[in-house]
Amino acid sequence: MATSTADLILINGKVVTVDDHFTIAEAIAVAGDRIAAIGTSAEIRQLAGPFTHVIDLAGRTVVPGLIDGHAHLDREGLKSVFPSLGRVRSIRDIKERIAELASKAKPGEWIVTMPIGDPPTYFDVPNILAEGRFPNRHDLDEAAPDNPVYIRPIWGFWRHTPPLVSIANTRALELAGISRDTKAPSPLVTIERDAAGDPTGIFSEDTMMPIVELTLLRMAPGFTRADRAETLPRSFAAYLAYGTTGIFEEHGVATELLRAYKDARARGDLPMRVTLALSPNWAAVPGVPLEPFVQAWCGWLGEPALGDDFLKVSGLFVDISPAPDNAARASALPYTGWAGFNYNTALERERALALLRACASNDIRVVAIWPNMIDLFYEIHQEFPLNGRRWVLGHISALSRRDIERIAEMELVITTHTNRYIFKEGHLLQQRLGPEREHEISPLRSLLERGLTVALATDNVPVSMFYPIWQAVTRRNRYTGGAVNEAESLTREQALRCATINGARLTFDEDRKGSIEPGKYADLAVLDADPLTCPDEDLKEIAADMTFLGGRLVHQRGSA
Repeated sequence: MATSTADLILINGKVVTVDDHFTIAEAIAVAGDRIAAIGTSAEIRQLAGPFTHVIDLAGRTVVPGLIDGHAHLDREGLKSVFPSLGRVRSIRDIKERIAELASKAKPGEWIVTMPIGDPPTYFDVPNILAEGRFPNRHDLDEAAPDNPVYIRPIWGFWRHTPPLVSIANTRALELAGISRDTKAPSPLVTIERDAAGDPTGIFSEDTMMPIVELTLLRMAPGFTRADRAETLPRSFAAYLAYGTTGIFEEHGVATELLRAYKDARARGDLPMRVTLALSPNWAAVPGVPLEPFVQAWCGWLGEPALGDDFLKVSGLFVDISPAPDNAARASALPYTGWAGFNYNTALERERALALLRACASNDIRVVAIWPNMIDLFYEIHQEFPLNGRRWVLGHISALSRRDIERIAEMELVITTHTNRYIFKEGHLLQQRLGPEREHEISPLRSLLERGLTVALATDNVPVSMFYPIWQAVTRRNRYTGGAVNEAESLTREQALRCATINGARLTFDEDRKGSIEPGKYADLAVLDADPLTCPDEDLKEIAADMTFLGGRLVHQRGSA
């Protein structure tokens, strides 16, 4: 037990330390930004001085600050840039909302809104509308005859089902130069037309990442640098409200998002611990020999990571799975819209191997999110053993036993996407793989049993880490109500480890955060329910009453 005076004391609680023994304590003492001691309330009270701030937890549970392994945190704040249509249930509701916005706009001023539907998932559109259809340009013309109007599509991964639908009124179509002769920018895009062949204003995209707003409707207002800077604090607040104190932007960040994080750090306005992977734009250097290029220009990405315990860059995102029509999306670069990452990251297999080889020889960690990267990693592993390098394989959907064996041999670090591959699409994977291969779907328990580090992640769909905790424990599917590969369920203790200390291992920070132990940062979440004992269905509803970063209160429920 430490003897120095504490700055902050939390007593009379259930402190879930997530240390090696999963110790449960009653109280915590904090000195400066570090944990000074844990123990009984009586023991910790002895460390109080005249200026110590004492908080009586009144039985509430404290866990280490949660760490999101694939966050896309910035998107949460960006949702506030354009006005919401609200909880609309008819085209009349939409028209009334557009008319309200038009009444506050100058003639000719663009009116751009968030999509139709209920956030954060936008399920069941347009069936939620009484008419069972989307509004068209004529509907929007009636609401705002003097303004160009554009209702944006969703970012498809919020719902994980296409199509993405956006709508423009007549003035918007005219300003964008869209007529009966306009060709779709991609086979994935349908420009709906009426019986006369004229566009109705409805655009449908059979994809997850929007194309129309980056091409045909590019002139409509998008996110500015100021928007990204001003909304990042709102994103932090959203994640902190659920006890998340650290994130890894696994999919990589483009320059505009990297700049936003650097701006926040420079302002001293970074109330989380942020680790970024870099998203490259390989189309900017076509044909360049990758090995000398990486050695000459990317050495700063080598481990240990460059930065500090608030903001650092660790890893290079690598991909061999180009999304269809990424060239069309990339035509808007350096603007990335909702993505935050570059669209031109994918390489042909042989060039990807050259890149991986260069990364391995320069101690640059590689981050990937698709199973087809396992074989490439393994090929590099024969030349440059990957053990201990913590190369990352994220977004796991289905893994064969052979995949797991190779992952274990390479000691890859794994992140999950249970929001998608269990809750939203688990039933589709069951149908595709059949009963004999259902054991391959998000095999979390098998990965842990092989001694691997598995970190949970939200992908911002939604922001709370208690959703993937709930999904890892219950394996519940939205559409069937049943469990997906229930044999791979985690215990609550395992799931909480995956959301805390394993997230710290993901970024080489397990000696500084991820558990409540003396000497580590006092990153703490005081919860409104006990994740170890509450009913299963309540797991996903847990939120933080208070969140601390380095002993500093960064979120308190009910405070302005």
